[in-house]
Amino acid sequence: MDGPTYAVRLRDLEQRIDELKEQIRRSHTRLSLLSDTILSGGGAGSRASIRFNNELSSAFRVTRVLIVLDGAVQYNKTDQSGALAEQTEIPIFNGSVPPGDHTLQVLVNLQGNGYGVFSYLRGYRFEVRSSHSFTAVEGKTMNLQAVAFEKGGVTTPLEERPAVRFVEKIVSGLSDASGQPAAAAGGK
Repeated sequence: MDGPTYAVRLRDLEQRIDELKEQIRRSHTRLSLLSDTILSGGGAGSRASIRFNNELSSAFRVTRVLIVLDGAVQYNKTDQSGALAEQTEIPIFNGSVPPGDHTLQVLVNLQGNGYGVFSYLRGYRFEVRSSHSFTAVEGKTMNLQAVAFEKGGVTTPLEERPAVRFVEKIVSGLSDASGQPAAAAGGK
């Protein structure tokens, strides 16, 4: 094969490769749009904004937080240094969810925290488990807080105090956690 024929065949091959790349890019875009449509349940979909709040007193130190949404782990952190305990609010999830029923499961491990005559508290270990079912509504945002708190009062035994409660707030429209409209899908 001579030089000019080789160059023509090479250019033809390059054009076909470029066309295949363009077809792959278009297929990828269609697949992404289809995936977003399916995950959001079709039309406008719904959103969920989930946060973990630590309202425990200094008598307890959070050593682990595990949060599972519909069987998928969204947050799992273990920390013995105390940095996790110092966080009063942790954002867990902020995104699209299919309209319908969902389950949020929370596991919080705690350690007693005391000094001086109360140093015995450091030997206490607690595990608090809780789950909450909620319904995501088409075209709305569910703001959900999992709050670690102490139930009872000063007469309540220490081992019965740690608990988790859930606070739901449905916001009209699809917005993020701050109440601002969510970014348009597909924008990167």
